Amino acid sequence: MSAPERALNTPSNPPRSRHDVEEGDVLSPRFGPDGLVTCVATEHGTGRLLMVAHMNADSLARTIATGEAWYWSRSRDELWHKGATSGQIQTVTDMRIDCDQDAVWITVRVAGDGGCCHTGRCSCFYRRVAVGPKASSAPLRFVET
Repeated sequence: MSAPERALNTPSNPPRSRHDVEEGDVLSPRFGPDGLVTCVATEHGTGRLLMVAHMNADSLARTIATGEAWYWSRSRDELWHKGATSGQIQTVTDMRIDCDQDAVWITVRVAGDGGCCHTGRCSCFYRRVAVGPKASSAPLRFVET
């Protein structure tokens, strides 16, 4: 077992106390019942929100070991190396975990054409939802972030 795999919360490496999780220096991700943690990816340099995906223990360990983003595809039910087919490899420049270790935030440089979304857009968040009094009359609006 590699060092990153030993650091992950798994059935053979259960989560530690709340204090250790929140204040400690050991990575102990709290995977949900589905075995996943949410991962937010933002663009290095701009801070632009690129995508939200999920990681299982294997994809998190591979991301740590390789320095490239790996995810778990819920729709395909398989491990996913971002950019393996599109060329949009995400090189991780920073990785953080939130206070209770149930969400990951990575900052990445995107190779290729600079896009991130499978639709060809720079970000997966390309539609704005109206909120408040205007919400009932306004449909989704396409925007570039």
